Amino acid sequence: MDDYVLKTNNLTKKYKNQFALDKVDLSIRKGSIYGFIGQNGAGKSTLIKVATGLAFPTNGSVELFGESNGRELIQARKRIGTIIEGPALFPNMTANENLEAHRLLKGIPGNDSIKKILTLVGLQGTGKKKAKNFSLGMKQRLGLAIALLGDPEFLILDEPTNGLDPMGVVEMRELLLKLNRENGITILISSHILSELHLLATHYGIIHKGVLLEELTAKDLHEKCQQYLHIKVDNSNKAVTMIENELVTTDFEVMPDGTIKLYSYVDQPGKVSQALSATGLVIEQFMPMGEDLEGYFTNLVGGVQHG
Repeated sequence: MDDYVLKTNNLTKKYKNQFALDKVDLSIRKGSIYGFIGQNGAGKSTLIKVATGLAFPTNGSVELFGESNGRELIQARKRIGTIIEGPALFPNMTANENLEAHRLLKGIPGNDSIKKILTLVGLQGTGKKKAKNFSLGMKQRLGLAIALLGDPEFLILDEPTNGLDPMGVVEMRELLLKLNRENGITILISSHILSELHLLATHYGIIHKGVLLEELTAKDLHEKCQQYLHIKVDNSNKAVTMIENELVTTDFEVMPDGTIKLYSYVDQPGKVSQALSATGLVIEQFMPMGEDLEGYFTNLVGGVQHG
């Protein structure tokens, strides 16, 4: 059985003389939460539209659940739920009526699941309140409820926390984590709120001007963005001995130029510098280093722009 729910091969979408997608090879593993990162106009929404059948590629192919051709691909798309460019709601209907209308539109038999879905997204108590009177957070949760109709195995969400207040963002995050962990739903989240993705994603794809720059796991990102103390002294061998014996840690690396990356004691730099000085070492460089997802993304994209 294929471990991927979505794969693209050489996927290209061209509008006149501009590439919205340029030979994109993207892979989303079953059971993952895939954070799709890019600036406005980078190609995130275009890829989502091609994957869901709302746009056609100029070249290349899309594979969903191992299917990439004609009727099989159309059938595979029935196994996904989406929110693209905001949820499509009927403003004069209640939450229950919205779900019933969308159930009929999608041709999903039986309405037994509606109550369960409303409870899952926290809208079971909205009664006769119409969607037009919902808060933005409630509208986003109703949109998610609609996407969950038909028990999808794969959710594709375009900016699901856009415009939410901090509490709404937290609620959406917890709900998506629950859907992934307890219901086994694979999730693609397109977002520019990088700090939020960092709390959700197990995998990342970074796209810029239609080009997929990099795919990496949360573990890869942690290693690339790990905080450390950058240390350069006049005798690195003596420093290593001190770190192992006095600070009692082996969580460090000695680089080819003799500098030391110390991953322990990041929050206690004074203790480290004092120990180095007490050993008689001359400290030439000593500073905390590392970056977060936002810094990593900015540097990666900046390198493309100016490199």
